[in-house]
Amino acid sequence: MLSVATLQQIADTAASIGTLNDAALDSLKKSWPDLRFTLCNDDDMPARLPAALQSSGFNLYLVGGGEHCLSLTQDMESAIGVVLAQVDEE
Repeated sequence: MLSVATLQQIADTAASIGTLNDAALDSLKKSWPDLRFTLCNDDDMPARLPAALQSSGFNLYLVGGGEHCLSLTQDMESAIGVVLAQVDEE
């Protein structure tokens, strides 16, 4: 389960890291070992799914793990992970 405060802490930490890459994900995993983290491009996310949190350069989406299958969710209570989706600045 995620809280809004935890999601904001994740966003703040990711922003302070700077470049989002595998090393950044490893750092986040060390800070929040009970959560799963994934990195992708925001263009890869479904257009109809709003970000759980928008930040400068990236958006955060929630991953749920109900019924033994990972999927995107908007439900903070069922969230077990976070997708960091990089936003291309055009």
